[in-house]
Amino acid sequence: MRINGQIIKLGDNINTDFIISGRYKFSITDMKELSKHIMEDIDPTFAAKIKPGNSIIAAGNNFGMGSSREQAPLVIRESGIVAVLAKSFARIFYRNAFNIGLLLVETDTDKINELDRIEIDLDRGIIRNLSKNTDLTIKPFPKFMQELLDAGGIINYYKKYGELKL
Repeated sequence: MRINGQIIKLGDNINTDFIISGRYKFSITDMKELSKHIMEDIDPTFAAKIKPGNSIIAAGNNFGMGSSREQAPLVIRESGIVAVLAKSFARIFYRNAFNIGLLLVETDTDKINELDRIEIDLDRGIIRNLSKNTDLTIKPFPKFMQELLDAGGIINYYKKYGELKL
């Protein structure tokens, strides 16, 4: 599986209330509408930077910390972001993201800059920075996790296969 995109850079400790402000959690239930407010408390122009199907977030440590609301990864996916790279992820956020088919990759993001073009090759365990002609090695994803992502999350996987094949 290969994913290409352009980087939108963020820092450390991006919590779920930064991803989608708590003030919207009950007033807006439509994910497409909610995604218009992604990251607005830290960058009011963030949603305008997203090129649906062609944007990848690169962040620092502890991405997705805070509450376990599934709205945070859902809003990221619904906004058109295809993957999130970070040095580390909050455990519950990581699980919620994979359950809905959002790719998260742990890697050193220090040498990835805003607007860099990258290609993530999950089969080979490589992130190629096309802007700098450099590679980062990542741990290849198990086949099951790739199938889960390909299916669009655990519910779609179950609908397609009828059971989990671990």
